[in-house]
Amino acid sequence: MSETSDVLAAFAAAVEKGRPVVLATIVRARGSTPRGVGSRMAIEPGRTATGTIGGGCGEAAILDEARAAVADGRARLVRVDLTDDLYSWSPAVCGGRFDVLLEPWVPADPNR
Repeated sequence: MSETSDVLAAFAAAVEKGRPVVLATIVRARGSTPRGVGSRMAIEPGRTATGTIGGGCGEAAILDEARAAVADGRARLVRVDLTDDLYSWSPAVCGGRFDVLLEPWVPADPNR
């Protein structure tokens, strides 16, 4: 199974079980980024994440935004800017920017 298949399977499993989930997809990348366009994650806030969009502080920011997307049920485009990290002491720093589309699925409230 490919990474994309794993992510989509995790997203589908969460939907099937009625759990809120967010599909995060890199839709634009500029400069040196840890992952490229098309990289995906399935995020169940507070539970688990499958796949990666690059790890580190960029992925942490996306996990926070995923919680917000589930809370309001709205898709959003999030820009991750790693250029500030260019001045980091680590030689492994990327230093690019990438945009991530967050698409939440939230079960309908049966009380509405």
